[in-house]
Amino acid sequence: MKKFFFLLLCLLVMGLFLTAQSTAERVKNNAKNSTENNVNRKVDQGINDLLDGKLFKRKKKDKSTDVDDNENGEGSPAEDKDKGKKGSVTGTSTPQDNLKIYRKFDFVQGEKIIYYDDFERVDMGDFPTGWNTNSSAEIVTLSNMPGKWLSITKDGFFAPEMVKDMPDNFTLEFEVVNRYQSNNILYYKFMIYKSANPRQDIGEDYLTDATFKFYWSGCGSGISYNTYENGKEMGGNSSLSSQKLLCGGDNSEIPANAKFSLWRQKNRLRVYLNEEKVLDIPQAFNSDMKYNVFKLGAQQMNFSNGRQHDDQFFVSNFRYAVGAPDTRNKLVTEGRFSTTGILFDFQKATVKAESYGVLKEIANVLKENATLNVKIVGHTSNDGDAGANLELSKQRAAAVKAVLTSEFGVEAARLLTDGKGGTELVDKGNTAEAKANNRRVEFIKL
Repeated sequence: MKKFFFLLLCLLVMGLFLTAQSTAERVKNNAKNSTENNVNRKVDQGINDLLDGKLFKRKKKDKSTDVDDNENGEGSPAEDKDKGKKGSVTGTSTPQDNLKIYRKFDFVQGEKIIYYDDFERVDMGDFPTGWNTNSSAEIVTLSNMPGKWLSITKDGFFAPEMVKDMPDNFTLEFEVVNRYQSNNILYYKFMIYKSANPRQDIGEDYLTDATFKFYWSGCGSGISYNTYENGKEMGGNSSLSSQKLLCGGDNSEIPANAKFSLWRQKNRLRVYLNEEKVLDIPQAFNSDMKYNVFKLGAQQMNFSNGRQHDDQFFVSNFRYAVGAPDTRNKLVTEGRFSTTGILFDFQKATVKAESYGVLKEIANVLKENATLNVKIVGHTSNDGDAGANLELSKQRAAAVKAVLTSEFGVEAARLLTDGKGGTELVDKGNTAEAKANNRRVEFIKL
């Protein structure tokens, strides 16, 4: 009897073991199948997205919170996911780390914007109106860069016709992306010069009447410039360099991306690449001559010899502004100073680092006038949702205050903030330039 019960117990234990093993195997197989199904679904979705073009499309804004879409980034406060995070500049956060890189950046944008173009109104594949060329180009988008760009693929020059009749004081800003895949003779260039007939000499590379010419090597650090007057070369330097124009990766897989900022003050010209001042020439211009043309272009493009990429040259985000801002006089004497030179990230109240020069001037005026208190007022254009623009303008005013206090040491008690959205326009036009002039920050003496 004992043997019978012992044998029965052994059979029962063995049955339980086999059942457990079978259950575990089923769980394992189910998990494996579930994982495989999830992977397959993701692969299938990825293929569908690729076929639909979703992987290359820019995310559309929520129309319920749509606001002015522009270079200053006016947008819905609800979409500001970075607000309050370390490193962003909002009304309650600390300045960006890269703002400190710009501590030697003294560029101050001209007082009134005459020409602004980010090509947003130009259809893909078209050539922008208001430009002239002796070559060809088209508007494109880039997978890793926001906005639209003028894609230059052939040798030649390209001139925005609105940049003309240049006064003694003006600023000109534009952004470039280029990648070099050919040989060591490719270079990019821009020129500021005097012309009796800009259409006639659009293709001329050697103009000596009154010319400033700047050129740089493709994906290299080498830069050069020359100045000419009355048929003679007056100055130049072919041994300059800047790391801002270097590409990255093997075979220049990562294109160079840099912002040029040009600042003329009578005879003097300063040229910046991002935050770096690469030129400061006291006699770049002859004040007796009228400079009236700006053009840029490339030479020896697309000798890529069957490599993966052709030579690439993209330009965008042009801002031409005239007049020398008189921060001190307007703020202290007149009691009001307005600037379009304080820029913000797209759809955020985050101050861009290139605003450093303007903010530094304002901070210096406040420090030199210890009894001066001001109200900082943010303004937008009137495109988009009025309520969202109003809230964003208030956030941006608070962000400017945060930078002035934390980065420049201005006492917070001396600064009040407010925002008006798009309710107080200084330019009633509907052009890109009018909207750019309306996007401003105002400082009002209290």
